[in-house]
Amino acid sequence: MILQYITWDLEPQIIDFGSFELRYYSLMFGLGFILGYYILARFFRREGISIELLDKLTFYVIIATIIGARFGHCLFYEPEEYLTNPLKIILPFTGKIGVDFRFTGYQGLASHGGAIGILIGLGLFSMKYKQPFLGLLDKISVVTALAACFIRLGNLFNSEIYGVATDLPWGVKFMRESLYGVPVEEIVPKHPTQIYESIAYLLIFIVLILLYNKKSSALKQGFILGLFLISTFVSRFLIEFVKEDQVNFEEGMFLNMGQWLSIPFIIFGIYLLIRKPKQTITE
Repeated sequence: MILQYITWDLEPQIIDFGSFELRYYSLMFGLGFILGYYILARFFRREGISIELLDKLTFYVIIATIIGARFGHCLFYEPEEYLTNPLKIILPFTGKIGVDFRFTGYQGLASHGGAIGILIGLGLFSMKYKQPFLGLLDKISVVTALAACFIRLGNLFNSEIYGVATDLPWGVKFMRESLYGVPVEEIVPKHPTQIYESIAYLLIFIVLILLYNKKSSALKQGFILGLFLISTFVSRFLIEFVKEDQVNFEEGMFLNMGQWLSIPFIIFGIYLLIRKPKQTITE
């Protein structure tokens, strides 16, 4: 029998206590950071850098990622919604206190905003602890690719950020569309763009960690970062062509918001690759 499509109807909650729920997305998000920490610990030990410094760096990265990703979504995709109700930017809750108050995690995080947040956070960390800015970003880029892989799997568990309709055999019917008013009989197979991105980021991670482990002493600072930015955001740019618009104002745009936001990162990545070499990553 030839596969025609895949049906996806998984509940996004692992555990639901009524006023608190644990979602697969949160688990994937946390797993990405935990694995990233252990990989960075190996880098730090090999280069003789204090693990205590890594603990401080981890705090900066987590806070910068969450703040950047949250504000990025609010400012890039739904500015009017959040400017009229600014508390929604910082409160990861739904419902009314005392009636249907639920901690669900943030509903809306933008990877481009997360990238900007990390750049700012690491800039502050670099100045405070006198660490090479580009050298830190090279290390962070390796584990960020892996974290992005897990985050997109989290989006799959949430049945969100999928693509346009397709008749390809790996098309997925996301049955939870029925919760948003789409009749069950009208749900059609869509491109599972979360899986496309997850696979792309996993491959990028494998390439970057092999390069870092074998060539970091010979590569200039910023090379790994540049390669990460180009490969990640070119992948994102191309996949966006088969992804549904995230917000209404993207309809009819020549390029959607995700593609426009990817272009500066690609250009910056190219600059990092062609710039004249200075210090190597491990210096």
